[in-house]
Amino acid sequence: MGRLRSADAWVVGILFSRTGVTSVIENSQFNGALLAIEEINEAGGIHGRQIEPICYDPASVVSRYGELAERLLAEDGVNVIFGCYMSSTRKEVLPIIERRNALFFYPTLYEGFEYSANVIYSGAVPNQNSVPLASYLLENYGSRFYFIGSDYIYPRESNRVMRNILRQGGGEVVGERYVSLEAGAEDFADVLEEIKALAPDAIFSTVVGTGTVNFYRAYLKATNGDRRAPIASLTTNEAEVAEMGSEAAAGHITAAPYFRNIKSEANSRFLERYHKRFGTVDTVTSCCEAAYFQVHLFANALRLAGCMDTDHLREALRGAEFDAPQGRVKIDPDNNHTYLHSRIAKLDEQGEFVVELEVRRPIKPDPYLVVPALNDWNFRLKPLKQGLGN
Repeated sequence: MGRLRSADAWVVGILFSRTGVTSVIENSQFNGALLAIEEINEAGGIHGRQIEPICYDPASVVSRYGELAERLLAEDGVNVIFGCYMSSTRKEVLPIIERRNALFFYPTLYEGFEYSANVIYSGAVPNQNSVPLASYLLENYGSRFYFIGSDYIYPRESNRVMRNILRQGGGEVVGERYVSLEAGAEDFADVLEEIKALAPDAIFSTVVGTGTVNFYRAYLKATNGDRRAPIASLTTNEAEVAEMGSEAAAGHITAAPYFRNIKSEANSRFLERYHKRFGTVDTVTSCCEAAYFQVHLFANALRLAGCMDTDHLREALRGAEFDAPQGRVKIDPDNNHTYLHSRIAKLDEQGEFVVELEVRRPIKPDPYLVVPALNDWNFRLKPLKQGLGN
């Protein structure tokens, strides 16, 4: 999409892949960001001026994210970019953003251990998803884990963090393998043989994109539907479930701030508007929801700042809050990450996530796991099927 020329518009960049191996997720993020922009514009824009997006498709090619970020900032005159799913693509964009003192909104869970004054991180970090998931799996399934991931930064770093968390609770990793981002069903054959031989209590998957669909389908076929060792993930979501089918998805587990079937007025409004705009809610995911609410956080900051200057926007974003579909969220002024809700859900036979545990309040982000104690989560999680717990 070329540059939009409205002289009085607030112009922003959108950098999500519409094609390629991660498009199943990034299309949902693109839709979430676009929906928020349209809502803001329909309400009169910001100070009477519309927000206009310049959108590029990096086609899931890591190097293209950096190239297109440079184009947005240097040629299109953009100062604010919303985009990226994989950590490797964020790493491509980050130095360009920092060099030009622009502002980058990243709506994806990631491995943590990063801070930039030029980035607003609106996805979950390990203390908001890995820690509660580890606690849940240790309590409900056992102590022996197998790790399988896509071969890039996020899975390797996420697995490193998860291994350390599990060790605190007496767990062990009995096997660990990585596959390419383009992995087909046949590429998981050796992995599935190893899983069968090792018989772990649970499988922690950081496979992403189309590889997720292929892995879950291959696992179903290899086990003949025996789900005694569930696949547990931080990334598997509704869009991928819709693609893989309910039979391959049933019985598996995801930890995330948001699931599509959360009961709240804010979520009902969000889903109604999304369906009206895109004709379905099948593609609504946690990453989509994050892309949606971060645009609204930006718009509110722009309303306060009255300009696109990075320093003014950054100041307006410090401590900013929004009533998101997942619940109230807040940008932590200490680290530019976001207070998020934490939920653990299991997929039922219809391929719907059933939330089994959730936190009572948004969790302060701790991207460096300064306070990583596993037991700190025991009092925060409430089992939905058993009342409030202790």
